[in-house]
Amino acid sequence: MRGGVVRESRTAAEPSELRAAREGRVPAAATSRASSFADEGIGELLCCRAAVKHLLIVFHSQTGHTQRMAEAVLHGARAEADQVEARMLRALAAGTEDLLWCDGLLIGTPENFGFMSGAVKDFFDRTFYPAQGKVHQLPYAVFVSCGNDGSGAVRQIERIARGYPLRRVADPIIARGELDAAALARCAELGQTLAAGLALGIF
Repeated sequence: MRGGVVRESRTAAEPSELRAAREGRVPAAATSRASSFADEGIGELLCCRAAVKHLLIVFHSQTGHTQRMAEAVLHGARAEADQVEARMLRALAAGTEDLLWCDGLLIGTPENFGFMSGAVKDFFDRTFYPAQGKVHQLPYAVFVSCGNDGSGAVRQIERIARGYPLRRVADPIIARGELDAAALARCAELGQTLAAGLALGIF
């Protein structure tokens, strides 16, 4: 963990490479390259790997409720850890570089007087213009903790998201009042859904 970052990193191979690895086979071209490397004293060729997908979780929490929701989302995303790297950041610590790094985005906020938190709004303010033309249709979803509504924060985020533009790929989760096991389970399911969608190329 560094600066509020939580990372889960593994790699995924292309289907043919994955089958070859399971069966203990190495493609002829790779064998040839390995032999040439060995001849040069470089050592054995390690497995070539396809790029993993990246999932970014950005959140702000005041009472701890939204943080617990974010942690549940991260837990769900880890079900796809072999193919998706998940990064969890507090909104004030996240920036344009993190947004451009990700292939999918999950945003968590408490609702304050019918609005998203100031920290999440600050994240949007700092990344909106620098990210223009670079995150077209980036898949995203939202989770909100609130007292009794939550829809105001969702509407605000969706309005801003259309300007990037981002693409909503799951219904928002709104947890009203005290968090219970059911709400946290829904958050875990949301994290797994986004991660699985990225891993399978659906999003």
